[in-house]
Amino acid sequence: MKKANPNPKSVKKSAPQKPLAKKGKGALKKTARPAAPKKGDGALPTIPAKPARKKFAKAVAAGKFPAPAPSKKRTHGPAPKAVRDPAIAGKTLVLGSRGSLLAVTQSTMVKNLLEKAHPGLTVRLEIIKTSGDVDQGTALDAFPALGVFVKEIQNALRDGRIDAAVHSLKDVPEDQPEGLLLAAFPQREDARDVFVSKGFKSGVKFTDLPQNARVGTGSPRRILQFRALRPDLQFIPLRGNVDTRIAKMESGEVDGIVLAAAGLRRLGKESVITHSFSFSDSIPAIGQAALALECRADDAFAIRVLEALDDPETREAVELERQFMLAVGGGCKVPMAAHAYPYGDSYRFIAVMGDAKTGKFARLERVLDPEYAEEDVDEIAEEMLAACRAKGLPTPRGD
Repeated sequence: MKKANPNPKSVKKSAPQKPLAKKGKGALKKTARPAAPKKGDGALPTIPAKPARKKFAKAVAAGKFPAPAPSKKRTHGPAPKAVRDPAIAGKTLVLGSRGSLLAVTQSTMVKNLLEKAHPGLTVRLEIIKTSGDVDQGTALDAFPALGVFVKEIQNALRDGRIDAAVHSLKDVPEDQPEGLLLAAFPQREDARDVFVSKGFKSGVKFTDLPQNARVGTGSPRRILQFRALRPDLQFIPLRGNVDTRIAKMESGEVDGIVLAAAGLRRLGKESVITHSFSFSDSIPAIGQAALALECRADDAFAIRVLEALDDPETREAVELERQFMLAVGGGCKVPMAAHAYPYGDSYRFIAVMGDAKTGKFARLERVLDPEYAEEDVDEIAEEMLAACRAKGLPTPRGD
């Protein structure tokens, strides 16, 4: 299969993306699907059944692409092959990072991998405070602007104060700023949401919580899905780092908290997990558990350095998720989630969108055709919007 385009055709406001060198066994094919006439006004095009698509559908129906078990601990993936490059050895790359413990842990991991991949390279961390770090009192969905954890770091990139940056991809808005490039996506960690209960050593699961228990999470995405599992629960907004949230829980503010497995694993704190949610119960945030390495689009040196950590499978998956986010009209206006994970030679794509206040939502799931993966995601986005409108749910487009 051919390498997926690092700059999906639907991404807007972005600088031209430089294709990365092909790695591994390749990627999903990007094949233009033939157009078809509409059945009527407002109807989606009917896609002609191609032989390859029929064959794929039959294989899925026959169960030849079994869903894999949730990924085990993947701290950073296999170390890239070290190659001494005269154009890189002896030089210094300044790597921007947020100042939280998790952000510094992730950035240090990237620094070590880059120095191992490029003997002679020195990577220096530069800590940058973001508006999201400074304001710990405002709920994340109440900030007036997008990118509260990346904007100041991207400004530092533009100004030349840093050469590259490490982001948690879920914090990166769908519109890529002009002149900047997401040059690499290291191997993804465990993307699941997890539950940590008060007195976590006793191992109380989410499903075993008493009636009307208080659960710490301010995420509309999580609240939307957990209301379907336990409509009796009270959801209490919590901000702060992992240790701060656990301390608030142990002090009695809440009976348990919901966190991302990836953050706990990277911090070496997975022992506190008392319950892991399946993708059926809680679809992860778009880009959850993935890191994004960003640099200036015209900085050939930084691009060359960062490319060594790019994981093709992670890139394919997160680009499909971000394509969905862009196609529906943005990721912060209404609660939504989407996740793509390997399924045979393709990906299984799951998505949800709805109203966290009422608990009503629309959920879609599909195995993507490896020949038409991007087109499939665009179709899923349109089907999601149509389903939300039919149920009277808000959409990012406001229609």
